[in-house]
Amino acid sequence: MASLLHRTIRTSARLFSLRRLSTTTNLHTPSTPSEPPPPPPPTPPIPRTRTPLEKQFESWLETLKPGFTESDVTDALRAQSDPDLAIDIFRWTAQQRHYKHTHSTYLTMIEIAVSGKRYRVAETLIEEVIAGACPASLPLFNTMIKFCCGRRSLFNRAFDVYKKMLKSPDAKPNLETYALLLNSLLRKFDKLNVCYVYLHGVRSLSKQMKASGVIPDTFVLNMIIKAYSKCLEVDEAVRVFREMGLYGCEPNAYTYSYLAKGLCEKGRVSQGLDFYREMRGKGLVPKGSTYLILICSLAMERMFEDAIGITFDMLGNSMSPDFLTYNTLLGEMCRDGKGDEAFELVEAFRKKDSFMNEKIYSSLLNGLHFLKRDH
Repeated sequence: MASLLHRTIRTSARLFSLRRLSTTTNLHTPSTPSEPPPPPPPTPPIPRTRTPLEKQFESWLETLKPGFTESDVTDALRAQSDPDLAIDIFRWTAQQRHYKHTHSTYLTMIEIAVSGKRYRVAETLIEEVIAGACPASLPLFNTMIKFCCGRRSLFNRAFDVYKKMLKSPDAKPNLETYALLLNSLLRKFDKLNVCYVYLHGVRSLSKQMKASGVIPDTFVLNMIIKAYSKCLEVDEAVRVFREMGLYGCEPNAYTYSYLAKGLCEKGRVSQGLDFYREMRGKGLVPKGSTYLILICSLAMERMFEDAIGITFDMLGNSMSPDFLTYNTLLGEMCRDGKGDEAFELVEAFRKKDSFMNEKIYSSLLNGLHFLKRDH
């Protein structure tokens, strides 16, 4: 009995000792770090919303099936209301195998770029054509010249295109070409000392036009006459006028106005008056500026009867002389001893001229009183 009790106590002590050892070990043994949680699955990217322009572009790419032709491309370009979309299609098609843009597609794209005010794009396309990106074509080259003539910075480029046309067997300059270039040159004739610089270009174009067999019309001949008249090369202007019949052209009011004005400015007033009379004999009415220079020139030459007659003719055509013209005519009459007639004319002009206000009327009378007192 004592032996059994002794064994029980020993067993209990051993178990108690093992329990303490286990507890102590757990308190002093560092815990093993736990593994990091797995990363969350990647979020799928949100697809970018395509712009309406991109959708239209992709739609047209599906329409342009493999093997598309220049006609298909031209139709696709013209169908676009957005010029930028047309440009994208034009550039994309150029990169496709077995396809090359023609003069027709370049012409279409340049017209779209210009009408859409994408002028930089138009300039780039023109440079590509000049560099040989497509075969030559008369409509294409004329369109290029027209655009260049309308841009001050591209004035010289227009003549580069023209020179290229002269060397091209398929795009020789025609009447439209010469009309565009001459009109562009004439816009430079603002000042007398500058016009002589550009007159050489007018003369050169005129000779090349004749040499190439291009028959001019009245519009083109008028521009040549105007250029000569502005530079006071009036004999050349009259020569071109005399040649008009050879080309089957009939002079119009502009023709006579340029001649009469140029001759008066040159000091050949009687000859200018002759052209005025020939013009009026045909029922043609001069420009207002032609009337003014005729009246002043005739007054300065003491040809008062003709000057007065032209003044009334001007008033009869619903045009009014300015103060300077009235003052020149009436003042010259006063200086020539015709003061009383001048006063009578002021009253007559006032009745005919609905545009003569009280200020002009009073100024004319005061001027005449002053001149008559001194003479």
